[in-house]
Amino acid sequence: MNLVNRFFRVRIYKALLLLVIILLIGVFGYRFISNYSWIDALYMSVITMTTVGFSEVMPLDDESKIFTIFLILASVVILGYAVSIITEFILSKNDVEELKHKRMQKMIDSFNEHIVICGYGRNGKQAARKLMAHKKQFVVIEKNKELEERLQLDEVPYVIGNANEDEVLNAAGVNRASSFISALPNDADNLFVVLSARQLNSTINIISRASNESSYDKLKFAGANNVILPDKIGGDHMASLVVVPGLMEFIDNLSIVGKSDINVEEVPVEKLYDTQNLKSIKELDVRRKTGCTVIGFKSEKGEYIVNPEADLILVPNSKVIFLGRPEQIALLNSVYNII
Repeated sequence: MNLVNRFFRVRIYKALLLLVIILLIGVFGYRFISNYSWIDALYMSVITMTTVGFSEVMPLDDESKIFTIFLILASVVILGYAVSIITEFILSKNDVEELKHKRMQKMIDSFNEHIVICGYGRNGKQAARKLMAHKKQFVVIEKNKELEERLQLDEVPYVIGNANEDEVLNAAGVNRASSFISALPNDADNLFVVLSARQLNSTINIISRASNESSYDKLKFAGANNVILPDKIGGDHMASLVVVPGLMEFIDNLSIVGKSDINVEEVPVEKLYDTQNLKSIKELDVRRKTGCTVIGFKSEKGEYIVNPEADLILVPNSKVIFLGRPEQIALLNSVYNII
């Protein structure tokens, strides 16, 4: 796009320069050939170049008529050139934008088991940054077209449109997505979007934002797996920083990918070993291989165990939560081909 803009910018500047040159030729020509004043010379040059058809300031002699013919012909050619350049630029810009949208839609159509973020406000942007840090595939649905440039600068795959419409949700691949984050500022909009997403994909994991606690049960009833109240979380977090500041600071560091000394990763058991021959945490020996420590276990029923015993059997459809420094987590992902 920058190359296209640069190419047309040079041509537009060239056309403007030619217009200025022909205007100056007209002014000096009428000033010295027809003995007009500078104002009259400028006036005659402008009405001649624009072919508006006003009468001359004073009758023209033969030399002035010949000069006027030359000025008219040159002006028509240069003005035509300038108009064609501007028209071509506008059409080419539209074509380029359309081509970019087609390429992006083609890329989105290739996504599978990705995450869809509805809304690119404060919460939506934070979610996108987190997913990008984890190298997860995601698509943003944003209604406000004015944010399109921001999305492009952030290099975020997006769909411009109203998430209340099934066409827009389908364009984002909701039917193929694994998770859906509804981060709209209005609870009523989130409710409708959650209903639509659940209707299009009965198995998708839906996380919705809510501004009011009264909306919690409604969003859960509409199909949201989890409902987040940012204001409540923010208040609880600030209070916790007063009560247990050291612990909260430690927990905060766990969530900053690539910027802290430690990190957390959740891994499906199937990624760690062949579950046909069941193994325990001790037998897996991840600590020796990667340096990561097992700090949690999520059973196939969704129950969490903090600091599980070493002899705990890792059954299918369960997950293991590891703690480690970024380089250790990277080694874990490499050894077990997690990413």
